[in-house]
Amino acid sequence: MNIHEYQGKQLMRKYGVAVPRGGVAYTPEEAVAVAEELGGPVWVVKSQIHAGGRGAGSFKDDPKGKGGVRVVKSIEEVKKSAEAMLGHILVTKQTGEAGKEVNRIYVEEGCDIARELYLSLLIDRATSRITIMASTEGGMEIEEVAAKNPEKIVRVAIDPSVGLSGFYARRIAFGLGLEGDQIKSCSKFLAAMYQAFTGLDASMVEINPLVVTGTGEVLALDAKMNFDDNALYRNKDVEELRDEDEEDPAEADAVEHGLSYIKLDGAIGCMVNGAGLAMATMDIIKLHGGDPANFLDVGGGATKERVTTAFKIILSDPNVEGILVNIFGGIMRCDVIAEGVVAAAREVSLHVPLVVRLAGTNVELGKKILAESGLPIISADDLGDAAEKIVVAVKEAA
Repeated sequence: MNIHEYQGKQLMRKYGVAVPRGGVAYTPEEAVAVAEELGGPVWVVKSQIHAGGRGAGSFKDDPKGKGGVRVVKSIEEVKKSAEAMLGHILVTKQTGEAGKEVNRIYVEEGCDIARELYLSLLIDRATSRITIMASTEGGMEIEEVAAKNPEKIVRVAIDPSVGLSGFYARRIAFGLGLEGDQIKSCSKFLAAMYQAFTGLDASMVEINPLVVTGTGEVLALDAKMNFDDNALYRNKDVEELRDEDEEDPAEADAVEHGLSYIKLDGAIGCMVNGAGLAMATMDIIKLHGGDPANFLDVGGGATKERVTTAFKIILSDPNVEGILVNIFGGIMRCDVIAEGVVAAAREVSLHVPLVVRLAGTNVELGKKILAESGLPIISADDLGDAAEKIVVAVKEAA
């Protein structure tokens, strides 16, 4: 689950992480009130959407104007910036051409920036540890730094039995070229950040830029936080921060029904059980010249009703021109999948080619249900056969 910058800063502040003062606003008048409460002489007005690159982005109705993050020096400019952002579509590298509507902004106090750094905490699957990545190249995309100047990235994997000790913190501070009181401030910041990461069951925190002020204080000038959905039950305060307006309606519907769904740009809808098998299915569709329209994992214990819902979600995408169902029945029985597919196809009046590959538990019964359904379902023997058949069927139907 993703949250907005201002929400991330509110959470981090509870753990003692140093962040500038600020307040959220939904109208230009509220933005002015926040700015007046903060006091001047400098404020930063930030669009709040679930996407990075806001400062370098542009608004659809003013593509040559200022971006979604603006430094202003008067209350009048705060109001004008709020008016230019709220209700307008911001396009960034991460939103795509469609962009996202700005429904709220964050007004923050300005600060004396001496240096801009980069910091992130994430789960390293290779080491099964929380890893801290830091760089002196703040403000830049970390991927770009990794490609051009990998030596400027400091990586530290934290031993879970020890936690973030002073040794780890100093190693990162020295790697960033900090000195004197800056090291103390950085060590305090990192300790609080680590506590926030573990306490909130975060999966990733990125602060870009992390800044060192003129007085040597280390502050989080930005905050991007992602959370493990499986742990939200024990972090209800985090779960309540979900902004459904920022989510794809189909993806939100899938979450409500216990499905893992991510919309993509292709034309072939996929319904698979198991994340790994779903990835392999998308890969082999690409191999045969097609493009997957989604990632959809119905899980290992899906019911007939859940399968029907999954089918409807796939078909809610107007770009879908064909569907590939790929099920390996272990816990999931092939006959249950077959019943769900038949029920969904009848309920939505299926109008696109459908290829089904079943293997595993009750596979013969599942194939019988499909064959006797009277629906134009194309059966496949294996994954390669299924991918080839759906790509051909979509091309023929075009």
